Amino acid sequence: MTFSGWDRVEIQTVDGLKTAVAPVIISASRATDLPAFHGDWFMNRLAAGYVKWINPFNQQAQYISFKQTRVIVFWTKNARPFFKHLPQLDKMGLNYYFTFTVNDYEAEGLEPNLPGLAERIETFQQLAEKIGKRRVIWRFDPLILSHQLTVDRLLTKIQNVGQHLHQYTEKLIISFADISHYRRVKNNLIAGGFADYREFDQASMLAVAAGLKQLNQTWQLAIATCGEKIDLAAYGIAPNKCIDDQLMSELFPEDRVLMEFLGYQVPPPALFPSFRKAIQSRRRNLKDRGQRNACGCIVSKDLGQYNTCMHLCLYCYANHSAPLVRRNFRRRDVQAETIVEL
Repeated sequence: MTFSGWDRVEIQTVDGLKTAVAPVIISASRATDLPAFHGDWFMNRLAAGYVKWINPFNQQAQYISFKQTRVIVFWTKNARPFFKHLPQLDKMGLNYYFTFTVNDYEAEGLEPNLPGLAERIETFQQLAEKIGKRRVIWRFDPLILSHQLTVDRLLTKIQNVGQHLHQYTEKLIISFADISHYRRVKNNLIAGGFADYREFDQASMLAVAAGLKQLNQTWQLAIATCGEKIDLAAYGIAPNKCIDDQLMSELFPEDRVLMEFLGYQVPPPALFPSFRKAIQSRRRNLKDRGQRNACGCIVSKDLGQYNTCMHLCLYCYANHSAPLVRRNFRRRDVQAETIVEL
């Protein structure tokens, strides 16, 4: 069975009655660090029951209802500001997990507005202690090369972070920076003083994979690539689904609505808790066609906006320029229907 689109519902907005999509899975967000900067806004919108999202390519508005939402996948580099909201999410009965990027590019200045590495490691550890390590996935993403930032140097950085995180997660996700395909990223790197970047070739990718395989003899993590075509199975590295139906079935098997959407069958309540596993009863083609071909994610609705993340990472495709982001950030409104009123 192929996914044919989210249900549509009528909602009451400040501008009257509107038609909204009602996704089961929310991505929050590929386009901005919502937990770090827009957590209050997000919780206000959950209470209101809907969000207005602006398509970055045609500037058309789309309303998103939370009426049928069962899972929220958070993407962040600093979850600490969102800690205060976790009890309310739990009270609302919403399922969620985090993909949490912890890179080490302090010396290179690639992530200028992030907290220090030690603080980010501590935040990751605290989040895992709060919600469980299976629900906090470590990303070292993207991997970037330069004449000084060699494969060996990258592996040393990953090792230095991983020695603090491997006991607080079960998975590491990586990706290789593909700078030549993103003109704005290239311009931002050059403007930020990182003009000597190098593109990955097959040899450098395989060298990274070999190094990770060696590190993982100690860590015993599942390691996966995000949106990469290269086959690294020989190194124990698989293609990833960041929006992951298999993970959801393992984390939230009691949620019958979610399991039905994903194509899983839940055993009768009498068998819980002795049998806490959903069984795949019918195959569904839930691949997100809006992502790259190499992306394994299933469908979700992302509600973020470009040019609203103040981390200002030089490699980020979702920020066009630092001045634009700063201008948007100054006028943010936690009561607004969308993250930025365009």
